[in-house]
Amino acid sequence: MKKLTFSLMIIALLSACKKETKITKNEENKIEDSITIPESNETVEAAVPFKKIELSPEETTKFLGKQNSDTLYVNNFFATWCGPCMQEIPHFKKKMEEMKGQPVKFTFVDLDQKEDWDTKVKAFAEKENLSNHIVFIDGSKLTPEFFKANFKKWDGGAIPFTFLRKGDKTDETLGSMSEEMLAEKLNSFK
Repeated sequence: MKKLTFSLMIIALLSACKKETKITKNEENKIEDSITIPESNETVEAAVPFKKIELSPEETTKFLGKQNSDTLYVNNFFATWCGPCMQEIPHFKKKMEEMKGQPVKFTFVDLDQKEDWDTKVKAFAEKENLSNHIVFIDGSKLTPEFFKANFKKWDGGAIPFTFLRKGDKTDETLGSMSEEMLAEKLNSFK
């Protein structure tokens, strides 16, 4: 019965749409993040090659966990087939450009089906110049316990979902955000 319920939840997730970050593993298999933002305001013309980084639910939990820094982590859960997700991506891209050089890291957590990662998501990432900002989670591995352990508001039933964290302070937004709403939320962490 649990598997049926979980399968229905994943189907609902897939059918509902309601910073520069790189993830690397060190020798102890801990997740770390690093940022490589150009110091100048020059626009880089060359597209960043697509690099598929898949996180397990356990790695995602560590990634979303409290970081001991003054960095604001902006994590947007999306899928390329989700209209509201695609509508808010330009707002995030604009804020990423405006906040270059500040201690802010934007990550887009893709929930597309695994067979679309090397095609649809790759094309989207390269077109939108977000290749260095996307990580993947296999939605079939996410359990209700994963959502309960990581979020207060989100049960995985709809996207987009945005999770912001800076130290002990967090903010969760279920649903699409306007440019003004995103700016307000980011400013609340200053």
